[in-house]
Amino acid sequence: MTCHKRYKIQKKVREHHRKLRREAKKRGHKKPRKDPGVPNSAPFKEALLREAELRKQQLEELKQQQKLDRQKEQEKKRKLETNPVGEPSDVEPVEELEQCKTKKAKLSKQHPKKLYCQELKKVIEASDVLLEVLDARDPLGCRCPQVEDAIVQSGHKKLVLVLNKSDLIPRENLESWLNYLKKELPTVVFKASTYLKDKGKITKMKKVVPLKHKVCFGKECLLKLLGGFQETYGRAIHVGVIGFPNVGKSSIINSLKKERICNVGVSMGLTRNMQIVPLDKQITIIDSPSLIVSPLNSLTALALRSPASIETVKPMEAASAILSQADARQVVLHYTVPDYKNSLELFTKLAQRRGLHQKGGSPNVERAAKLLWSEWTGASLSYYCHPPTSWTPPPHFNESIVAGMKRGLNLEELEKSNAHSIEAIKGPHLAKSILFQSSGLTNGVIEEKDIPEELPRQRERKQEEGKDNENMVSEEEIVDCEEADEKISDMPPIEEKREPPPPEESTAGESASSLNLDKMTQEDDAYDFSTDYV
Repeated sequence: MTCHKRYKIQKKVREHHRKLRREAKKRGHKKPRKDPGVPNSAPFKEALLREAELRKQQLEELKQQQKLDRQKEQEKKRKLETNPVGEPSDVEPVEELEQCKTKKAKLSKQHPKKLYCQELKKVIEASDVLLEVLDARDPLGCRCPQVEDAIVQSGHKKLVLVLNKSDLIPRENLESWLNYLKKELPTVVFKASTYLKDKGKITKMKKVVPLKHKVCFGKECLLKLLGGFQETYGRAIHVGVIGFPNVGKSSIINSLKKERICNVGVSMGLTRNMQIVPLDKQITIIDSPSLIVSPLNSLTALALRSPASIETVKPMEAASAILSQADARQVVLHYTVPDYKNSLELFTKLAQRRGLHQKGGSPNVERAAKLLWSEWTGASLSYYCHPPTSWTPPPHFNESIVAGMKRGLNLEELEKSNAHSIEAIKGPHLAKSILFQSSGLTNGVIEEKDIPEELPRQRERKQEEGKDNENMVSEEEIVDCEEADEKISDMPPIEEKREPPPPEESTAGESASSLNLDKMTQEDDAYDFSTDYV
């Protein structure tokens, strides 16, 4: 907002308040009248006061009873939530609170990544169908072979790939990726709606044409697919949603439910616990926390797939790794900066272009790197990758597993629905997108034993703190030594007992030197050493 506009608004607000004060002054302030009570001349005054007192006591008792009834109802609801239906609960509410506190304390002591692994295993075990959400800009980099292998080994569970953020890549690239992925697993083209009303808020319906970012594509196709799975199972099914951070898991659930039930945001790794969302009577969706990226991956995979809160890569390194695999010419056109020789030169030019400066006017290179990193991990930048030229099945899949995943599906109807979604989605042009070279499949961590107790960045910090402490100790020792030397220098000299030479053997020169020594000792005795201490 410009200063002119802000000052104009402030002036209007002041004028409005002045007008309100003026009107209130004209009306005058009316004081509330006090209750005069029962006059002394009234007959049966004591009886009336007694009745009023009794009425007051009855109202207070009624309020207390209503309060107790509300507390009992809340306790019953808590017991029903904690205990399954049909099992009586003999645990007192105080004990329940203590148990909850102890559980929370245990969870807080555990490593956050270990909690993510536990929640992910719960989601895989509880689900009949699993939706692996992929970012359409880099679908191969969003696939985790370890998780897919765990789903295959867990039993007869179906796995479906969901290509989210399909509106950020060109249409030709989206079609080529769909043709590549559908050879292996059933794939759904999807575009989640980013503008949804909050849960519980009632908004007035207006007859307005919906905006582009409000529209959801691929919803009917996905619901038909889940309905087909439910018919084959012949019972109510649970659908788990898994994927790496910031691929849009919670946005897909909100789009299917038409409500903002799950938390969504720009920052990565917002969902930390599994969340059960009933879609209808037959389908229940389970939102899961993000998959954990293995530290053995490349820097680019760590930069694009790891949450910023627990990231082991520094912003400069992450942004440089991303730039190394992007087309330099298209990066220059997108950010409107001149040609660059290395990533540092681009960060300086970008900082100058965006007005990111430090004290003294020098460009803030680190802030520019963070800005570029956030744009590439966000949901607004358009970049795309080419699929591999030849399709080779991964080691954890074979022909029988692929056939089992597609069994019971109407593949022709699925292709028609995907084609309709691709036509409806208006993706960017090839010239306006940045070509990116994918780093391949991203390895994840499922087992808790594979997670290190201490993050590498924490180790570096501890080592730096240890070095600082050593330096501090050495400096303190030096200071102590200097102080000790000063004290020693300030102390009076120690007189040595000398035996005078015998007079017979002393020569004339020796007698002169002995006289000089006697004079020096006399001067030392006369000197006041208290001045040095002062």
